[in-house]
Amino acid sequence: MSSFSPLNADLHCHSVISDGTLTPEELAERAKANGVHLWALTDHDELGGQKRAREAASALNIDYLGGVEISVTWMGETIHIVGLGIDAEHIGIIEGLRQTRDGRANRAQLMAEQLLKVGIPGAYEGALHFAGNHELISRTHFARFLVEQGVCRNTEHVFKNYLIEGKPGYVPHQWASLDNAVNWIKSAGGVAVIAHPGRYSRLNAMQMDELYKHFKDLGGLAIEVITGSHSPDQYKTFAKIAQQYGFLASRGSDFHDPNESHIDLGNLPHLPDHLTPVWSAFH
Repeated sequence: MSSFSPLNADLHCHSVISDGTLTPEELAERAKANGVHLWALTDHDELGGQKRAREAASALNIDYLGGVEISVTWMGETIHIVGLGIDAEHIGIIEGLRQTRDGRANRAQLMAEQLLKVGIPGAYEGALHFAGNHELISRTHFARFLVEQGVCRNTEHVFKNYLIEGKPGYVPHQWASLDNAVNWIKSAGGVAVIAHPGRYSRLNAMQMDELYKHFKDLGGLAIEVITGSHSPDQYKTFAKIAQQYGFLASRGSDFHDPNESHIDLGNLPHLPDHLTPVWSAFH
């Protein structure tokens, strides 16, 4: 039995530095207001908000873990690996993430060309307005543009009709390898976590088993069990997976925006008591 589980930890969220809509400081304020005790900002492939997040958390007396969410290509699918407790100034992870971000702008141009073919002009410029930086432009920024233009009623509607495989605006991208992502996190002193494993429905049970085993062989230590991307039934499923493979369990809302996100910062069920929480690795 773990004595750590009741802690209100939110170890997965995003700021304006990647594809969230709040600043690191605004997220820290929201975390404090919602009773978060341990927080991590995990922007996509980017560490630019870490110093601000840490300073804001310190000022509010919230414990903080340096974080990142790394985009990985595994068996032709995109998965995400969260790094927790990382040194955001470690040159190895900084350079690795820079390489991962390369190609986003070219991919975005191709996405915009596809949208133009179905009668939606100005998508690249529109998405860039939301991203603020061509290195970080992502599908989420295109989704917000499509909502702003009235093409879709919300971002959930976007991701059913656009920007996914077989729909207008989808362009695949080769992200980091799993080996590299885990090694960057470990070299920066962090713990690697498989983010929201319930989202990888295109991978079958055998492929997921291979993912868990290879991740563990590389030194990956944890999976997200309680997350805004999982249903209550999936909480139970991935609690069992954590036990089966000997993973630590993580908890994070994957919060992006007050209007878009399913769960607010810190407003998650607690981890089951029989699991060992990932934050135990930092005590």
